[in-house]
Amino acid sequence: MTSMKRQVIVIGGGASGMMAAITAVKNGAKVTILERNPRIGKKILATGNGRCNFTNVNADIACYEGQNPRFAFSALAGFSVQETLAFFERLGIVPKVEELGKVFPMSDQASSVLDVLRYELMETEVNIVCEAYVRSISKKNNTFRIKLEDDTEFLSDSVILAAGGKAMPSTGSDGNAYELATKLGHTITDIFPALVQLKLEGTFFKQIEGVKFVGTAEILNNNKTIVQDSGDILFANYGVSGPPILQISRKTGELLQGNKNVVLRLNILDKLTKEELRKLLITRFNNSPHKSLDFSLVGLINKRLIPVLLKEAGLTDLKCPVASVSPEERENILSILQDWRFQVRGTKSWPSAQVTAGGIATNEINPSTMESKIVKGLFFAGEIIDIDGLCGGFNLQWAWSSGYIAGKNAALN
Repeated sequence: MTSMKRQVIVIGGGASGMMAAITAVKNGAKVTILERNPRIGKKILATGNGRCNFTNVNADIACYEGQNPRFAFSALAGFSVQETLAFFERLGIVPKVEELGKVFPMSDQASSVLDVLRYELMETEVNIVCEAYVRSISKKNNTFRIKLEDDTEFLSDSVILAAGGKAMPSTGSDGNAYELATKLGHTITDIFPALVQLKLEGTFFKQIEGVKFVGTAEILNNNKTIVQDSGDILFANYGVSGPPILQISRKTGELLQGNKNVVLRLNILDKLTKEELRKLLITRFNNSPHKSLDFSLVGLINKRLIPVLLKEAGLTDLKCPVASVSPEERENILSILQDWRFQVRGTKSWPSAQVTAGGIATNEINPSTMESKIVKGLFFAGEIIDIDGLCGGFNLQWAWSSGYIAGKNAALN
């Protein structure tokens, strides 16, 4: 390359790509983003239910997964949550911290985050080429040649591959980046959907679709709890959704990838101990012995759950007076209320997933620079790497941190 400034090409105009581009240009590089969509930052608009949960004040290494989660340590230390907040405040985003440390813009609009990033890209004169689908990356001597689907070519000194994984393909993440990386000699670990809903065995889900409750969800393997989370859980026609389900879905997918038997246990009334619930049921039944069994649970749980739950507990005559319910049958009801088990038959697929688990093997990347150990001058950022975070702003923090480190080192390399 003949230009005085180092030429950096960023493939992918998502969160990590935009951060990488802004950082690279501020470190003296001439930067071009190649984005396959008509506009950059499409996935940002979908985050946080359109509000953009752009980081989490509790982000640390324990919030991340992958074959080697500690790989993320250097990037998260190199561009921390506090530095992220300062960066966005400088751009105009006033942060507000909500439950569990989630940080949103005061405007409650994801478009605000994208607007200020696009403005910064314009101000720093980053060249943005949209509808640019990269077909191949090659390197000869010290120069990279990037060829698009329409045969347009770009030359650069460094390349930052930040084109995402396979989650939410409607935003442009179709897995093409993995193919580009493998052709350059990199290894891709097993990939699967994460932060995604669970599909369960059962024939009654259409009856209870839309029913929501606050409870606890646990994933069991060989009757041992692998992971659990609590909060709003929602029944759907395929199984279950809601924040706790998304949180436990990563471990679920990992077990399913290993062909392990996976069971979901739901506690619908987790605010009561087993003994407290037993006493409550006895009191309710004794106070109104002539009430029908199904009506006796009205006011305790969602009405639409009652017939399904009682049948799952093995009771067939739902109109019998509660006085006729045996202690054994009452225990079965208690058990279902706090220990309802389902066979997990899978997760929803890529269009429903918020993030990709798996990706570029981290042992092939320098954690301090995000540079490939195989191809000098090639860098990675964001979801394409085998690092994924919990739900709650952790994945965007990884995007900002890894993008910053990649952009800085691509410019200075």
